[in-house]
Amino acid sequence: MNSVRPLHEGWTVRPADGSDVPDDVGDRSVPAAVPGCVHTDLLAAGLIPDPYLDDNENRLSWIGRTDWVYETTFDWVDPGDPRVDLVCAGLDTVATVTLNDVELGRTANMHRGYRFDARAALHPGRNTLRVRFDSAYRHAEAVRDRLGDRPNAYPEPFNFIRKMACNFGWDWGPNLVTAGIWQEIGLHAWAVARLASVRPLVTVDHTSGTASGTASGSAGDDGPGGGAPGGVTGRVEVHIDVDRADGADAPLTVVAAVAGARAEAVVPAGQRSAVVTLTVAEPELWWPRGYGKPARHALDVTLHRADGSTLDTWQRHIGFRSVRLDTTADPAGSAFTLVVNEMPVFVRGVNWIPDDAFPTRVDRARYAHRFGQAVDAGVNFLRIWGGGRYESEDFYDLADELGLLVGQDFLFACAAYPEEEPIAGEVAAEARYQVARLTPHPSLVLWTGNNENIWGWHDWGWQEVLDGRTWGLGYYLDVLPGIVAELDPTRPYWPGSPYSGRDDLHPNDPAHGTMHIWDVWNTDDYLKYRQYVPRFLAEFGYQGPPAYATLRRAISDDPLASDSPGMAHHQKAADGDRKLRRGLDAHLPAPRDFDDWHYLTQLNQARAIAVGVRHFRSHRGVCMGTILWQLNDCWPVTSWAAVDGDGRRKPLWYALRDAYADRLLTIEPRDGGLALVAVNDTGTDWHPQTDVTRLTLAGEPLAKIGYQLAVPAHSAVTVPLYPDLAATDDPRRELLLADTAGQRAWWFFAEDNEVDYPVAGYDAAVEPTDGGLRVTVTARTVLRDLTLYPDRLDPAAEVDRALVTLLPGESTEFVVRTGAELDPAALTSRPVLRCVNDMVNDTPAAGA
Repeated sequence: MNSVRPLHEGWTVRPADGSDVPDDVGDRSVPAAVPGCVHTDLLAAGLIPDPYLDDNENRLSWIGRTDWVYETTFDWVDPGDPRVDLVCAGLDTVATVTLNDVELGRTANMHRGYRFDARAALHPGRNTLRVRFDSAYRHAEAVRDRLGDRPNAYPEPFNFIRKMACNFGWDWGPNLVTAGIWQEIGLHAWAVARLASVRPLVTVDHTSGTASGTASGSAGDDGPGGGAPGGVTGRVEVHIDVDRADGADAPLTVVAAVAGARAEAVVPAGQRSAVVTLTVAEPELWWPRGYGKPARHALDVTLHRADGSTLDTWQRHIGFRSVRLDTTADPAGSAFTLVVNEMPVFVRGVNWIPDDAFPTRVDRARYAHRFGQAVDAGVNFLRIWGGGRYESEDFYDLADELGLLVGQDFLFACAAYPEEEPIAGEVAAEARYQVARLTPHPSLVLWTGNNENIWGWHDWGWQEVLDGRTWGLGYYLDVLPGIVAELDPTRPYWPGSPYSGRDDLHPNDPAHGTMHIWDVWNTDDYLKYRQYVPRFLAEFGYQGPPAYATLRRAISDDPLASDSPGMAHHQKAADGDRKLRRGLDAHLPAPRDFDDWHYLTQLNQARAIAVGVRHFRSHRGVCMGTILWQLNDCWPVTSWAAVDGDGRRKPLWYALRDAYADRLLTIEPRDGGLALVAVNDTGTDWHPQTDVTRLTLAGEPLAKIGYQLAVPAHSAVTVPLYPDLAATDDPRRELLLADTAGQRAWWFFAEDNEVDYPVAGYDAAVEPTDGGLRVTVTARTVLRDLTLYPDRLDPAAEVDRALVTLLPGESTEFVVRTGAELDPAALTSRPVLRCVNDMVNDTPAAGA
């Protein structure tokens, strides 16, 4: 059997000879973590400050312009195998690999693995392995100088090197250009032959089935056919490539088994590939969350000699499911609907960026926690954005397990990319590597060619700057779809995000394909979301600062202020603070201090996204997906994220949970009036009895009408409201409430900075409960968007709800998870307990 020996111990890292580095670093060699990167190694050695704190990032730019040498020694005993390979799952990025001073190879791509024949360079006893990383900056700038500059969104050369683009800084991320052995590395000894690649292509026939739950067949044979009407048949084509040792040309046998089906094929002498086809009658299907169980099945593949002895094994869990894109033309334009197992899915999605600027710090537990936050917010789709990475096996395995759909961008973002060498060859090699690697994962349902590059060519002034130079279109329309069609035709490919599907259409046309909405954040008020009815919204977002505890950990400004130096450094968006202020001025009272600013900007972010999501979901059927920018952050920063860089949920997260609920009740403007919309994203019909009441701010009812709604599964129903509900002569003092069991929808006739709010009045009680405290708030006046911030008292504290609106006499409970003893008075007053109308005066109203 083949054997793999990890080489993760005993590494050191030092600047390469002649490097210009700070005196306290000099030519020192420090312990290195593998997998890891130079920044985290220097941080662990105490040679650099934490780059996430204050403006330390600015003092660490020299790291990305330095050459680094990683080195380890290890003992080796010759196992006698004719082949011993050095396997490098990921090198970041411009690397020269030497073993005992013998050069094994060179790399220039972070996004693919490498295998080098190390047999001749190894010797019994002590061996020295060295990996030199040349500066990614210098390499990229040299390629740029040779091929000619291309436009991009930032003054950095990330489009001239196959490396995580956001390492070079983004409008939410730090500029920390890494280097290092960022994935596993080890020696692989093998004889005769090994499994070089296993690509299971899974399809499901939903029109036929058989009476049996198991089947068997041989290579190239569909196996038993026929079947029960309405059943399904699963099919797995296992495409296998083998490597052979020199001189080992004898026939080999490949055996594959899944879900009770077994088949085998012979790899003839001298050949290196085979296809084994398995047919499974009525397999348990993999469904996205909310649609059924994400059933998975172990697929086992073994490689045998002619005598039956085992040479190599491979196992992954696969899922039987079909996926396609429906792009049918219709009266509204053309659809963009994801169809899984012949079920149209409304995508309730979030964009995913690398969860840390240093990816090796994100382990399976951290992925699981972040995915739990996504699932708890009603999310069913993760879009992996094209300026990050092809995500890890842990990421995809957890998505498979949870039934989370995943769209993976190929790694091109916000820039023109050259189509000449050395970039072209690397693009094709990484695409082939990653498409083959990810085929087993049922969660992966869409490949997308790029992020915003086709849009950029149309609208961002690129054409004049490029002056005929290549910019990447050949990748998106030819190279990448060709590789997907060859290696994994079971999944759809879409050339870009956004993209409208035809060359004669603007790439960001809301009536066709996918759309991004960024005028709302950049130039317009968030109410403009209601002017759009996109077929599929792949990006939209609004900024807000991180949690207070996150800010206090990362920023030492005293006092904190919205424009203090540390806060300014942790705001990467162009004119970000001005845009935040524009949003506040349009909707909310003026903040009196930092605490007000923090609450109101977080609230405005939540409000903006709630308005957008509710509007887009209310047009279910025309619009079939929204993907919020963004779920997560990679460091502490003011950004569009729902979960901040320390993993704390912002008020936006709670608003998203409400707006992404399986069943949604919302009041929306329609045709000059108002309408009640009920959205049902469950598999059962919904019959809510809904009362809609127009009230004064004091809670006095002025008009009330009951509606008996009938909402079929996976649909939405719109009912216009009667004029005596939808109209008011006193918009500053009246509101609408739609109420059904477990659901409320509010409509305020005026913006908060115009509403005649009373001074906030409430009574609050705090009592212990399992794992923390229960805070009960009883309103004596209307309380708008009541939110509790326990992290201000205990950074580890979390609360179960936020943004609660109460009428006079109503109560709500907040459950705070904390192990600390919190002062009840502090927990129930400003700045920990907030609502919009507590700014009517400066004194807390609890108990007053």
